[in-house]
Amino acid sequence: MTQDLLAPLAAAKWTFATRRVDRALIAGMDTDFAAARAGDLILAQIEAIGKHQCVQLTSGRPSNIFAGDMIVLACGARYAPDQFEGLAEIDPAGADLLAGGGCIGRMVARNERVKVATRLLPIGRLLDAAGRPVNLDRFALPASNRSDEIPVVVVLGTTMNSGKTTATAQLALGLRRAGYKVAALKGTGTGAFGDFNQYADTGAHWVADFTDAGMVTTYHEPLERVKAGLRCLLGHAAERGCDIAVMEIADGLFQRETGALVADPWFRRRLSGLVFACGDAVAAAGGVAILARHGLRPDVLTGILSCSPMAMAEADAATGVPVLRKSDLSDPAEANVFALRALVGERKAA
Repeated sequence: MTQDLLAPLAAAKWTFATRRVDRALIAGMDTDFAAARAGDLILAQIEAIGKHQCVQLTSGRPSNIFAGDMIVLACGARYAPDQFEGLAEIDPAGADLLAGGGCIGRMVARNERVKVATRLLPIGRLLDAAGRPVNLDRFALPASNRSDEIPVVVVLGTTMNSGKTTATAQLALGLRRAGYKVAALKGTGTGAFGDFNQYADTGAHWVADFTDAGMVTTYHEPLERVKAGLRCLLGHAAERGCDIAVMEIADGLFQRETGALVADPWFRRRLSGLVFACGDAVAAAGGVAILARHGLRPDVLTGILSCSPMAMAEADAATGVPVLRKSDLSDPAEANVFALRALVGERKAA
């Protein structure tokens, strides 16, 4: 690597999405941004601060960013109704910081309640010694043939910020308290350390997300690629001796990849338990009805609605599905009910 390239890379802030990258493989860079594909590593410079005033480092802490800072992140798309929709496209004249975990692309839509995206100037696409683009998929965990060996409780929700991550973490905590070796997994979404760290704080035996399967984001990835990522994570959970997995699927039932998974026969067969996070009783009723069309029925409802006894009663009356608070999910006795049902393969039909 030339000294001219080494200096900006050494000073750059490497984002969470790049945490598995072997930096010793970086030998050069080009500016063929039109050829960039999802997962390619990009060196960029901060031009103007917008929505994101920090990036998440590989060390697991946030770092303030300033105009002129160099950062290394991955080309990717994003779907976040509370923030941005973006595509895995790099314009050499300027690109957008789509997520603080390290996703660069082109913003195509923005929630009016948030600021415009932080603007980035692409400097180069990172290459190896053979001149090939360095992509996150090169550093993914290897495929595993043991994915069917571990039961999995899936956490779905009505939308972004409906309470899925809290539910995943609290159930993982309850299962750990009940004596199980639990894997806490993020199956889809956009790479960030918030959910990852929240899972790790529960004492889960193993924590991983789709970035470990080589994707900065699952948005616009082919369904088979997403499913391969789920199999990879579940297989490695089994290899690490986990008894059960709790897996969060991002966003809501109408989101592209989530909807495709719910409609997929393999995914539906793979569920050993289903938790559904909702914001209110109306959302709960609608979500339960949508899931029923696919032959699925949640074991419990939870999420934002569980903060209100009135909303809990309304949801229970409207759906017939019990509602659990986060304190219930983290209770070892309640969590053990999930584990026993999952271990013997009992699932309720819609």
